[in-house]
Amino acid sequence: MRDDSPNSWEARADAHSFYGFTDLPSVAERGAVVLTHGQGPYVFDVHGTQYLDANSGLWNMVAGFDHPSLAEAAKAQYDRFPGYHAFFGRMSDQTVMLSEKLVEVSPYNRGKVFYTNSGSEANDTMVKMLWFLGGAEGKPQRRKILTRKNGYHGVTAVSASMTGKPYNEVFGLPLDGFIHLTCPHYWREGRDDESEAAFTARLAQELEGVIAREGADTIAGFFAEPVMGAGGVIPPPEGYFQAMQAVLKKHGIPLISDEVICGFGRTGDTWGCDTYDFVPDAIISSKNLTAGYFPMGAVILGPDLTDRLQTASDAIEEFPHGFTASGHPVGCAVALKAIDVIMNEGLIDNVRALTPKFEAGLAYLADNPNIGEARGKGLMGAVEAVRDKDTKTPFEGHLSVSERIANTCTDHGLICRPLGQAVVLCPAFIMTEAQMDEMFDKLETALKQVFAEFA
Repeated sequence: MRDDSPNSWEARADAHSFYGFTDLPSVAERGAVVLTHGQGPYVFDVHGTQYLDANSGLWNMVAGFDHPSLAEAAKAQYDRFPGYHAFFGRMSDQTVMLSEKLVEVSPYNRGKVFYTNSGSEANDTMVKMLWFLGGAEGKPQRRKILTRKNGYHGVTAVSASMTGKPYNEVFGLPLDGFIHLTCPHYWREGRDDESEAAFTARLAQELEGVIAREGADTIAGFFAEPVMGAGGVIPPPEGYFQAMQAVLKKHGIPLISDEVICGFGRTGDTWGCDTYDFVPDAIISSKNLTAGYFPMGAVILGPDLTDRLQTASDAIEEFPHGFTASGHPVGCAVALKAIDVIMNEGLIDNVRALTPKFEAGLAYLADNPNIGEARGKGLMGAVEAVRDKDTKTPFEGHLSVSERIANTCTDHGLICRPLGQAVVLCPAFIMTEAQMDEMFDKLETALKQVFAEFA
């Protein structure tokens, strides 16, 4: 419970911090959790309490909170060249090397990379690139962006417009021209007696209908997460991306894979598009790109978009867009080390090794009568709470069931994330089997405790 003494950490946080994406009634009752340090997948607060962070910070601290070589890479680069930009044809050697590495590990045989400071900015940048192409190629009306309901693509005005969440209505978003298709959640959105294949076919038909209604020449691109992350960890139905990409290709509409969460190992492959066997026209990367040790995002362009954007830029002699810290040398040095750590030091191998145990833990929790669905891919999963399992009826919103579960988990030394009616798990790639047992044991205890209140 919160400490209301005037000089407590909780009171100081309240006095000067404006909370984002935070359940304010919970903070008012319990106080903020103020952290001091981390060890492996654990974090510690100002009172010395230890928590197993099953959310990997915010999906991104996949190598843990004290990985020595990542910190050393940052320190060495700070000593060598602590900061620069990527404007005016000048950039650091680390930026050049990271661009080479990102194209090398991408699905593309060639391409180019543009750097940002976050996934939100990377999605925003990609939209501007598509709008730029529309004007440069004589189709200035080609500005509409297709995404999906419940998808998450960021918080800038443009990327929030792409995000299919009702909370953005308080900002007067989405902007005009942002169209949200049906969420590809078969368990929740599938019709009675509709097979998974039929559901996929219906979503592809919906896409075809939207393109016919809006006009293919008005649509700049389609953005999709391979697995919806902040939507509650929603894997696509079988054959989804093949069906959707076939429609998009027929109409010449680029498919952008938002890999901010899935990229660099979360699904058990380098990219989520690898997991689901499709090659997008561009990839958006962030989070695991630096294993959370530096704020960075990247737009990785495939060959076609690379060539078209280069031609459009050559025509006006520049691409008039960028950020002061784009391609920051310290961030690039950290990213190079993070990619090496994830891909060559056993982290992605550990994701694959732990996935069966993770899936078994989710399946076990699904036996609870108040868990409607357990779902996931690789080391990202969710359990969705329901009032009635047979009818999939959710708990009443005012009960804040997932928030209660997450708060109860915190009381037991486990950090997980409430999302709608679901509780999300996305543990660090360095997790051990014993730590995974600890995670599921604490979550099960919290579920039983909270559901008992509504029995």
